[in-house]
Amino acid sequence: MGKGTDEIMEGNTGDNNMEEANLISENNDLSQTAAEAVPPEENPSEGSSFMELYEESLRSIQEGEVVKGEIVQIDKEYVLVDIGYKSEGQIRIEEFIDANGNTTAKVGDQVEVLLERKENDDGLIILSKEKAAKIKIWDEIKKVYEEDRTIRGKIISRVKGGLSVDIGLQAFLPGSQVDLRPIRDMDSLVGTEHNFKIVKYNKRRGNIVLSRRAILESERLALRENTLKVLEENAILEGTVKNITDYGLFVDLGGIDGLVHITDMSWGRVGHPSELYQVGDKITVKVLSFDREKERVSLGVKQLTPDPWSNAAENYPSGTRIQGKVVSLTDYGAFVEIEEGVEGLIHVSEMSWTRKVRHPSQLLSVGEIVDVMVLHMDADKKRISLGMKQVEPNPWDVIAEKYPVGTTIEGKIKNITDFGIFIGIDEGIDGLVHISDISWTRRIKHPSEVYKKGQEVQAVVLNIDKDNERFSLGIKQLVSDPWNEIPVKYKAGTRVTGTVTNVTDFGIFVELEEGIEGLIHVSELPKDKKGHSLSRFQVDDVIQAKVVNVSPEEKKIGLSIRKLEETSEKAAYSSYLNNHGGATSNLGELLKEEMMNLQKHSLPEDDEVPDSADSEEDTPEAASEEPVAAPDSDDREAPEEKPDQAS
Repeated sequence: MGKGTDEIMEGNTGDNNMEEANLISENNDLSQTAAEAVPPEENPSEGSSFMELYEESLRSIQEGEVVKGEIVQIDKEYVLVDIGYKSEGQIRIEEFIDANGNTTAKVGDQVEVLLERKENDDGLIILSKEKAAKIKIWDEIKKVYEEDRTIRGKIISRVKGGLSVDIGLQAFLPGSQVDLRPIRDMDSLVGTEHNFKIVKYNKRRGNIVLSRRAILESERLALRENTLKVLEENAILEGTVKNITDYGLFVDLGGIDGLVHITDMSWGRVGHPSELYQVGDKITVKVLSFDREKERVSLGVKQLTPDPWSNAAENYPSGTRIQGKVVSLTDYGAFVEIEEGVEGLIHVSEMSWTRKVRHPSQLLSVGEIVDVMVLHMDADKKRISLGMKQVEPNPWDVIAEKYPVGTTIEGKIKNITDFGIFIGIDEGIDGLVHISDISWTRRIKHPSEVYKKGQEVQAVVLNIDKDNERFSLGIKQLVSDPWNEIPVKYKAGTRVTGTVTNVTDFGIFVELEEGIEGLIHVSELPKDKKGHSLSRFQVDDVIQAKVVNVSPEEKKIGLSIRKLEETSEKAAYSSYLNNHGGATSNLGELLKEEMMNLQKHSLPEDDEVPDSADSEEDTPEAASEEPVAAPDSDDREAPEEKPDQAS
């Protein structure tokens, strides 16, 4: 049993040895064949070294590390990048698309990427270009901060408390760190690029705080030292407009600010400094004064050129005709700039020969170019009197020759006033017809009762006052004065018929013809049974009266009804005597004789019987017939009194 087993074991061992020998023989053959196929330089020892290097490279690339790779393939979703690993890594295509939607990746481009994961669940290598860039920027930020250097960035938006800046990562620029002075309009800085200093950063929180002011302050200190070396009175320097106010410009001379007052900006008129300069403009100035202790600098621009008034008297003597630009209008005139820094005044009275100019804006506007004449020059006070109307001939010089007194003219009514009407004669010249020269007889309260604006009328030239520029006309002078014929037409004692136009306390007015009135004073009116004189008369009554006096100078006619009635009674009595005298003459004489006899017996001897003629003188008809003057229409409301007699 033991012997058999040993034999079997030995047999098996022999078989195994045979198989091993065969395997060794085959391996040797394969090794020889492989040795023949492999080039001489690639021997087994070198292959082993290459494999070791490959394995070592795989072990050296760690997750979270930034490495360089080459783009080998681009498809719709991913970009394949070879980073020297056993397989290519993937980056999403979105990381290679710019703001315009274009793909920036190209096969063969070298890119820096972050190895996020060596292999995911699908065995793929995950890479990120954006994260690699951020890691690199953080490294750069750290380096800049530690070395106290500046970094370039672009202001992208305004945020609460300041501005957002893109320096590769989003950073915050506080409002107090934007400039040396507070910026009112920070929106104007959006989109601009500047250098910044990193004040602080926190990578874990992703916070970065920047400052532009720190850079400006350091620059300003450097410039200040250089500026102080050259800053002195009368020095001419270059600067930049830093700020604009209502009263002037603040100019940065290089670390030191100076003020150009508005009065030192130009020899001419400056309404506001912004009319000439804007913030950021380069400007050449002259130092007027410098206080080193208070560091106040007064600057001037106009002092760079000579004062134009120094030669104004020679350049613009009186009588010179020049052109100028209207720069300002006031109630009393217009200021005209005839050269930069030299202005003259056109008074409203010197603007037109004929028009009554109430305000210069009726003829001129700011910015208009006008022809003027120098009337007076006072270079010491820097005043020039100018005239517009003097450049044209004065129409009043020839108007008297063209329209002598007594000439009949025709024109349109341009205006109607309380005191008369204005008639256009020549261009710019109007004549006045005073209300008293409209009619000889008609009493006119307002010219509009007779005329309308635009109506064509004729008038007679009464007077021309060239000095005061007045042209007097008359309409009533077109016909003769009817009062010249009134004394002849209405002689004293004439019986007239008229219409009552007004009843007053002192009498009644009677219109004898159009425009001609007479007055019957209350003393010349008969009384009724109650002793009243005016009660029986009403307006529009047609009555008769006797003319007692006429005054052409005062244009008054005195009338009397009482004298008319007395005359009528006397005439009737005389007519009665004349008609019955012949038939009763004998009887009358007998009666007369008998009456005289009776009187002789009844009267004393020294009493004389009055003669018939004497008795007639004592009759009412023989009473005083002194003329009564008629008061003017203005006297219609006067208290009752007998008017004065006409002279």
